[in-house]
Amino acid sequence: MEKKILQESLLFEEKRATKWFLWLFYTLYLGYDITYYYILPKTPWSIEDSPNVGLNIFMYIIMIGLLPLAIYLMKNQRPEWIKYIYFITYTILNTCNDIWIYWGKDATYANGNIAEVVIVLFAPLFINKKFFYLVFLGTVTKFLVVGIVLQDPIVLLPLLIVAVIAILSSFLLYRFLSYVKAVKSTYDKQLEGIVKGVIATLELKDPYTRGHSERVAYYAMSLAKATGKFKEEQLKNFYYTCLLHDIGKINIPDAILTKPGRLTDEEFELVKQHPTVGAKSVQDVEGISGYIDIIYHHHERWDGNGYPDGLKGKEISLLARITTIADSFDAMTSSRSYRSALSLEEAYKRIIEGKGTQFDPQLVDLFIEVYPSWKEYHQNNNN
Repeated sequence: MEKKILQESLLFEEKRATKWFLWLFYTLYLGYDITYYYILPKTPWSIEDSPNVGLNIFMYIIMIGLLPLAIYLMKNQRPEWIKYIYFITYTILNTCNDIWIYWGKDATYANGNIAEVVIVLFAPLFINKKFFYLVFLGTVTKFLVVGIVLQDPIVLLPLLIVAVIAILSSFLLYRFLSYVKAVKSTYDKQLEGIVKGVIATLELKDPYTRGHSERVAYYAMSLAKATGKFKEEQLKNFYYTCLLHDIGKINIPDAILTKPGRLTDEEFELVKQHPTVGAKSVQDVEGISGYIDIIYHHHERWDGNGYPDGLKGKEISLLARITTIADSFDAMTSSRSYRSALSLEEAYKRIIEGKGTQFDPQLVDLFIEVYPSWKEYHQNNNN
């Protein structure tokens, strides 16, 4: 299955933000420590009674040792984990280092690293609320632990600084999020408008399918939600793709689509091409291209006797198997040029009878659970 273009774009942006994060982190972290602990003491501006370097060498080894892991995650398309690993590791080590340096000494707590401030300030770079809250709460917890262990109220000062910076960063984060939400909403409306425009064109070509796409999308969404396996964004893209599941029928001559009698073998072979044609027609559509298997495989069967590829069982994607049930149910309960609609009870019975042959057995069990809502929707939206 093709990767979604949108998903690739987001992955690219995550990688770019992570690279900026790593450059800033190492430059400021190592630059600050080298200046404060190794260069400044040898100048006239050195601070008397400054604490020793503590566990810094040990920290350098660990933090630099994380670079191969970061590179590995980048190459394996998992850059989102890097920022969490770095922040958690650095915060734990830095907490231990501060306690090690000041434990049992009279020196006032004045440690830390500018990297801590930068991490809080630049956390919105990832446009990720979860990471931002982790950074804020983790940094606050670090200073609280140090203050409690050392019994030094001076930690209130860095706590206050972190709080102020976090407030400023939160403004940036929520501004970014509102902008992304606005762009996303505009994109969704445009995509929905395009999809419904295409459906309207198809329905003009084949009036017997009027409302079919919307009903199939509703039934399929209901069944997909019942599985509990999909996120909101996945369900939204699934819905748009379901609306287009029969888009390939545009390639079928009107005389065949509206033929009142039985199709010839040649005509049926032409009809069987519509999943392939439909999948090809949307393969470059952002937001749908990653779900074209739904269009391509919605006529496959659990027992392998479907088309176009004769896939069997779980070789067929879960969302395609869901669409198959939704499409079959609506096809049976809708009037066609060659037959009248079946009753809801008869369609329900045939879905049950197809368990393990035409349909996924587990999905048929879920169909039984959601059927009352399908029945109500059909009665309110019949042809």
